This record gives sequence, structure tokens and C-alpha cells, in this order.
Amino acid sequence: MGKVYLVGAGPGDPGLLTLKAKAILERSDVVFYDALISPEILALIPPTALRIHAGKRRGRHSLAQDEITEQLMAKAQAFETVVRLKGGDPFVFGRGAEEAEALLAAGIAVEVVPGVTAGVAVPAYAGIPLTHRLFSSSVAFVTGHESAGKYAPQVQWRSFAQGAETIVIYMGLHNLAFIVAELMAGGKPPETPVALISEGTCTTQQIVVSQLGTIVAAGVDLPSPTLAIVGDVVKLQPELFAASPLRSDSSGS
Repeated sequence: MGKVYLVGAGPGDPGLLTLKAKAILERSDVVFYDALISPEILALIPPTALRIHAGKRRGRHSLAQDEITEQLMAKAQAFETVVRLKGGDPFVFGRGAEEAEALLAAGIAVEVVPGVTAGVAVPAYAGIPLTHRLFSSSVAFVTGHESAGKYAPQVQWRSFAQGAETIVIYMGLHNLAFIVAELMAGGKPPETPVALISEGTCTTQQIVVSQLGTIVAAGVDLPSPTLAIVGDVVKLQPELFAASPLRSDSSGS
């Protein structure tokens, strides 16, 4: 019986992979990897290891979640080091916890290797601080793409309008019009600064900065994955982008 490692690969830039994640990848026997893992990180997998694509994009799943879990169990019985390589952090808006529960229930050893989550790294690469003494002392991380019917209540967007000074929204591009309408109905002014960051931390990163009342139209052509940041901290983006590792605004915004 082997061990399954739930490894966070970070949001895109291979330089954000942790040393522990790198060491585990380099001695892996089997790797189940997500769709957005960079080629540089995949290159760390030994050529003798079995690679299994388990990525999910909207409307396109290479494997169903039940299949992934079943295959993880099967490979753990045949190999020593099985890696489930996930974008970002395994326990932040992913299914790492579900996979860990199923594996542990089957008597399979599991270890979580945290990764840098997009909600922290992507704004930083775009020049947006999540907190600032003059603008924000509270941050909320929320998914814009819920699993329908799994639990109640659903995200109460109107309460977030007054409940956090900075709102970081994962996977919200498809539902952005609804989210914006709910935030404004909850009292968020339409002049509230908003940034959309597509393919964050990568050289293909695009940044669109606008206001809550106009952001839907401004971001209509952005590809996924896209992260949204709502709040006055976005005002600092033009100045602080000079501190970004990317140091150039590919969107021209």
C-alpha cells in the first residue's frame, strides 16, 4: 500500500511551487495532474512515472470526480508514491478535502502539501494588496461557482457587500453579472473599484481595472481562469504594479 500526496502546484508561475512539492514530484511513481499545471512543473515528474490527466475546465472534464478518486485508490495499492497535483492549494476551492476523506476512509495514507493559492498570489502579481491600513482591514475569499444542490445556504452575496472591505472571487467570470447585481443590491456602490485578472502569475496574465457598475462589459473577452478583486485596494494597482514580478501590464489597462 502506497501513500497519496495531495500537492498544491500554485496558481501558474512555476517559481511559486514549494520545495516540498518539488521533492515529492521528483520521486513520484504516479501523478494525477490538473489542466492548468505549467509545463515547467510537469517536467519535474520522472520520465518513469505514470502521468494521468485529471483536469477539469468548464464543461470539459477529462475524468469524473468519482473516477479520479477510484483511480487514486487503485494506484495507491500498486505504487509507493502517488501524487494528486492540483492547481493552487488542495484545500482552497478544490476537491482536495473530498479526495482525502475518501482515501482515508479506504485506509489509504494521505498527506496534504499546501500550495500558494490564487487568491493571494494573483492579486500580488497584479499589483493589488489585499489589505492596506488606509483602505482595507478585512478580506473575504469566496467562490463564484458553487456546487449546485450540495448544501444550503448558498453564498449570500448581499451580506458580503457590507461584510468585507476586500472581496476576492474565484471562478466568478461566468456568473459575474449576477454577482455584481447582488453586491450592488447589498449596498456596494457602483463606483467601487474592481479588477479582473486572467491567467494570473503567468506571462499571459491580463488585467482589467474598472468599477463595479461597468466591470461586466469591461471583462467580457477575458479567458478563464479569471480572479476578481472588489474593493478600494484596487486603486493602488497602477502604482504597485511596478513591484510585480511580471513588471508589465499585458492588457494595457
